[in-house]
Amino acid sequence: MADKFLIGTKTVLQSRTVIGGLIALGAGIAGLFGVPIDLDTQQTLASNLVDIASAIGGIVAIWGRIRATRMIY
Repeated sequence: MADKFLIGTKTVLQSRTVIGGLIALGAGIAGLFGVPIDLDTQQTLASNLVDIASAIGGIVAIWGRIRATRMIY
């Protein structure tokens, strides 16, 4: 059932919550192996990964339009 407050869609890599969760999971696993990753570093990683995912999305969209075989009308 769709939530009436969640309008629109986005990919998993555009979700700061998913990316943040993955980074927190990775930081926890890294901590088990003796590699400490502080909260500031985790936040910086999350922000950078969202920016990278957005850039990749833009590149894929432009590439898709260039490779398209039909006109937009």
